[in-house]
Amino acid sequence: MMEAREVEEALKVLDSSLSRIKWRLKFPAKRRLQIDILALCTGMRPVVMIDYGGKMPELQQRLCSLLELIQKELHIFENLKVMIIEDMIYLIHVQGLGEHVQSSLNSNLTLLLVDIEQDPPKILVDADQSPLGLQFKSIQKLFSSLFSLDETKNDPSSSLGENRVTNTTSSFHGIYSQSSVIDLTNHLEHSEITLPTLNGWLLGYPIVYLFHKEHISEATYNLSAKPLHIFRLSVSRNDASTKGSQLEELLRCGGKHWLLPS
Repeated sequence: MMEAREVEEALKVLDSSLSRIKWRLKFPAKRRLQIDILALCTGMRPVVMIDYGGKMPELQQRLCSLLELIQKELHIFENLKVMIIEDMIYLIHVQGLGEHVQSSLNSNLTLLLVDIEQDPPKILVDADQSPLGLQFKSIQKLFSSLFSLDETKNDPSSSLGENRVTNTTSSFHGIYSQSSVIDLTNHLEHSEITLPTLNGWLLGYPIVYLFHKEHISEATYNLSAKPLHIFRLSVSRNDASTKGSQLEELLRCGGKHWLLPS
């Protein structure tokens, strides 16, 4: 857990580094970047999606330049990496993501998967009984091998293939130790799991939608044409220091919405 002094120091380093690379973010985007990076460093989030601050490939270049500078200044930033999947860009905490993946596989709390190809959408009670559920579990195992807390650990049972997972693992650990960018696009190109499903899991949403890539239109219709309950979860943190209101604002995670079929 970061102390108030460490938070202030981290924000100063972020501000000075943004100025040095001449990344002129508008205030809302700058504050969101600060919140996202602090969320990673404090362990509140293992992954954040960067859908602001510019477009690829310039956005990737600026994030890499920023990480290079801040990691030279403070050790709390050393586990941060840029992750690319197709046209999406993320910031990740490598160790935090490894813990998140292991927790997903080992936890007694079952992830709530909703098959939105069905009409009406249905909650999957047992993912092992669904081909799409099995695909999702294979992706989880792939991430487990890539972001293993033990670099020598492989999972040969993955349905993506033993050789593929093993080779990916050995090459991946060499890559992420040397580069600030982790591109997983090629590792996931043959999977039927869509980016919205992957994002739901990686970003920690309590409900994850499942649907095949070729059934996107049906899935969209099934969601839009059915009554839904809307749940909102808001998280905020207070600080007892004299700058409590400012720190509370900086550490507040914006409200997220999840839709669950009625």
